Amino acid sequence: MSQPSTPTGFLSAAAPGTRVVVRYRIEGGFTDALGDLVECNAGACTVRTRQADVVIQLSDVVAAKGVPPAPKRRRPAL
Repeated sequence: MSQPSTPTGFLSAAAPGTRVVVRYRIEGGFTDALGDLVECNAGACTVRTRQADVVIQLSDVVAAKGVPPAPKRRRPAL
């Protein structure tokens, strides 16, 4: 199976629930969103991060890829 050739192609083809990292433009630079892909339509995608759902305009996306599941959290040391 071939990989989509563009970041927006990858996001459009990825199934909801896929863990992704998306780099996108913001005023003054770039930032990343790491989390589960909630949805992707013709204009935007939504990534559920630990803090909140982030809606990203596809026109602002510069890179995107799938990442492995988050590691299990450790129990606090006593």
